[in-house]
Amino acid sequence: MHIPDGYLSPQTCVVLGAIAVPIIGIAAVKLKKTLKDKQVPLLAIGAAFSFTIMMYNIPIPDGTTAHAVGASILAIILGPWAAVVGVSIALIIQAFFFGDGGILTLGANIVNMAFVIPFVSYYVYKFISGKSEITSKRRFIGSIIAGYIAINMGALLAAIELGLQPLLFHKLNGTPLYAPYTLIQTIPAMLFAHITLAGPVEGVVTGLVVKYLQKSNSAMLQIYPLQKSPLENLKIGGIKKYWYAIIALIIFAPIGLLAQGTAFGEWSGGDLKAKLGFIPDGMVRLGGIWKALLPDYSIPGFGSNFFNSSLGYIFCGIVALVIILIATGIISMLQKRKNANTIN
Repeated sequence: MHIPDGYLSPQTCVVLGAIAVPIIGIAAVKLKKTLKDKQVPLLAIGAAFSFTIMMYNIPIPDGTTAHAVGASILAIILGPWAAVVGVSIALIIQAFFFGDGGILTLGANIVNMAFVIPFVSYYVYKFISGKSEITSKRRFIGSIIAGYIAINMGALLAAIELGLQPLLFHKLNGTPLYAPYTLIQTIPAMLFAHITLAGPVEGVVTGLVVKYLQKSNSAMLQIYPLQKSPLENLKIGGIKKYWYAIIALIIFAPIGLLAQGTAFGEWSGGDLKAKLGFIPDGMVRLGGIWKALLPDYSIPGFGSNFFNSSLGYIFCGIVALVIILIATGIISMLQKRKNANTIN
């Protein structure tokens, strides 16, 4: 679902970027008003979880791959606007440091994954769970359905963006300038991958986390919207164990390397040439606009056998975790400064 540079026209990137910028701005303002100091570590964990879960590629029967996003559980715990910030942090790191998703298409990827998925999942979950008890089965079932529907909505939007390109941007002879596949091809391909595998994984992961929190730390499911008690009175359990879980996910992330193939709509120019016999002009022009430091979650020159690739994959996960901690640390510092000025 990470659209690379060269797949969308500059015009499309500008439009979706213009949508993404105010979304991020509104999310930042809302977070500044509602985020408590106790919640910043949870935001960091959510961003780290989203980043890491996207490293677990799932093989699709048609020869492509897909992955969960992890945005739904962050939206359920901290609310959709916090999820916008958390997933956006993950997407920005992926694009700039690892070349996963483009720089020009970052706005599109933020709209698809950091905005659509959190809001759809949160309101589907809210609709199904209603006013049921925190520990009710309705919330568990609702979280599964919410995760499943939301990731498919994000995939559908990405498919539409890709499928419109050859219709709107092509040479006089009809040769596409950017993404070469039409809506008739992109929508079934993207939805097949997410309806059959990525969607169930997103739903099950979201449901299992909610089920675990219902049993072990139900206060975390009362943070947003705040229920009954002031946040300061909620007895949120120690979060150190969640960091251990993130580290474990990073260590086992090389499992994602076992999936053969590339996600639909994320092929390199060379891959497309092998498939189509040519590389769209826009992809030639824009595809290499940004050189990532650790492309494709690897260490340049480190070797490409599975062992070296696995070490590189783990190293990249650790690098991302450090960057996320720095980013959320800055958010925490600004939040504490704001709170101090409010008191004074």
